[in-house]
Amino acid sequence: MARVSTCLWFGKEAEAAVRFYVSLIPDSRIDHVQRAPGPWPGGEAGEPILIVFTLGGQSFQALNGGLPADYGTAASVSVPCRDQAEVDRLWSALTAEGGAEIACGWLRDRWGVPWQIVPEILPRLLADPDPGVAARVFTAMQSMVKLDIAALERAAAGGESTP
Repeated sequence: MARVSTCLWFGKEAEAAVRFYVSLIPDSRIDHVQRAPGPWPGGEAGEPILIVFTLGGQSFQALNGGLPADYGTAASVSVPCRDQAEVDRLWSALTAEGGAEIACGWLRDRWGVPWQIVPEILPRLLADPDPGVAARVFTAMQSMVKLDIAALERAAAGGESTP
């Protein structure tokens, strides 16, 4: 079976972005850096053109395309977080230096790549067999920018969901 990998497009900052990403996410590493053998439309010989890396155990590629990418929100990098400390750490790091908060756990990093920073508990709460629990959690989530686990749990229990 063919190995599938997501490729992220960057202007000329793929290597910096990948180094940043692998520093944030456990089970991550740079696997290979392909350097340009000669001048190319986006740069000079020896500069990275393709970086193969593992992020959270998943295969990715980062391509320097010479021109900046214009990412929509139809695709994102989604990171399940075990606790609020992990949500907060990733959120702060990814929104720093020009990143932007969006809504419902979504953000854009400084390179414009969309991310979802999602507590591991959220899918379970949204799939609760009690439709009232799922509805309260869903309503609470929709009011949040960065997701707050304690507020989601309060909503599930029937209490106030405001952080």
